[in-house]
Amino acid sequence: MTWYQSITLLEILFGTLFIGLYAGFMFRVMRVSNFFKLRPHGIWIKFVLRHLYVALIIIAILGPSFGAMKKEIKTIGKDLYIAVDLSQSMNATDVQPSRLEKTKHELLRLIQRFNSDRIGLMIFSSEAFIHSPLTYDQSALQLFTRTLHTDLLPHHTTNFEAVLQLTLDKFQQNPALETEEQKARVLVLISDGENFGEDVAQLAEQLKEQNIRVFTLGVGTPEGGRIPVGNRFKRDSEGKMVVTQLNATAMQELAELTDGEYFEVNNRVSEVNKLISAINNIEGELRESKTIDVTANKYIYPLALALLLIALDGLLAVKLIRI
Repeated sequence: MTWYQSITLLEILFGTLFIGLYAGFMFRVMRVSNFFKLRPHGIWIKFVLRHLYVALIIIAILGPSFGAMKKEIKTIGKDLYIAVDLSQSMNATDVQPSRLEKTKHELLRLIQRFNSDRIGLMIFSSEAFIHSPLTYDQSALQLFTRTLHTDLLPHHTTNFEAVLQLTLDKFQQNPALETEEQKARVLVLISDGENFGEDVAQLAEQLKEQNIRVFTLGVGTPEGGRIPVGNRFKRDSEGKMVVTQLNATAMQELAELTDGEYFEVNNRVSEVNKLISAINNIEGELRESKTIDVTANKYIYPLALALLLIALDGLLAVKLIRI
């Protein structure tokens, strides 16, 4: 048998106080009984009952545990990279307060929902970089997410090729991930879909061959929005105002090529919960399996017996004076 709690100073003080006060009570009862030349045998029955139920209450507080059993604990998880587009078009304000700020808000929620998975953070525009390697550290991921801004990268156009190639390279660096059993390798690509790459289809096929699924999250509106540059808005070489629009078609095609799905975020709707559900439906790899001893706290038995003895104590009366 094991115990959930150990004896502390509180239990010792409680027991000592009870014994001291009860000794004083017994002394007064014995003086009264001697004065009237009586022998109240019932007082000893109460003495035994009260000490028994106080001892049982203390045992219940300590939590006796027995009836050990074996239980298998499995840890299931996925390797998940989240790639965030940091091109200038992500500063557009057709999604308030901006596409990137909305992305950061949704990304923080996304990270919290995958606390049993390893998550890495990528940033890309025309080039792609690892912002945070695969980790279980939720606090670090949230910190890296809050620091995202478009000035982190020098180029301001979007190229999906760079981030797809980086994803292939990173997953292939770990030989353990190449086994057929480990299927849960996911890329979540967050962008407004304005892609200027040419070989996306070829890279998507390679990702599919490696069992890496791409889920795309489009941020923006078909109507589009202007791109702030300092106190002004971006203009093209002819001086016309640049309006950037969500290109959902390119992101849908990329997701379909890898057996993934496309989702969308704008001012009216956020499909992040659907994205989370879709990723959760993917079978995760078995990270760890171990057998542990499980015991149950049986405090209810000594507590119930103590309550029964308290009720019995209340029913017993001790008469010191007979008239």
